[in-house]
Amino acid sequence: MSFSGGSYEEVARWLRNFLISHAKREDPRVEILLATGDERQGRSYGARLRLGGRLSPLWELDYKDVADNRGNLAWARGMAEQTRARARALTQIGVAGAR
Repeated sequence: MSFSGGSYEEVARWLRNFLISHAKREDPRVEILLATGDERQGRSYGARLRLGGRLSPLWELDYKDVADNRGNLAWARGMAEQTRARARALTQIGVAGAR
């Protein structure tokens, strides 16, 4: 069974769950905001991580790239690392601001 491909909505659900699962490994309070509005439909996703009132920079993800590679372990590992790095950056802002 292959996990590559899928409709825009199916891939969006997978992507949201994937991002959440890896971001929360850094801090369980991190949330994912995934933009899938009309201007993006069938083309891209815009992802941001949120921790309290802090937001990560917008992360542009191409629908075809995610759909074609979500079953690729090396690609998924890279996405997981990027997600965790973004989550860590949000948590570090909070730590730096508390000093």
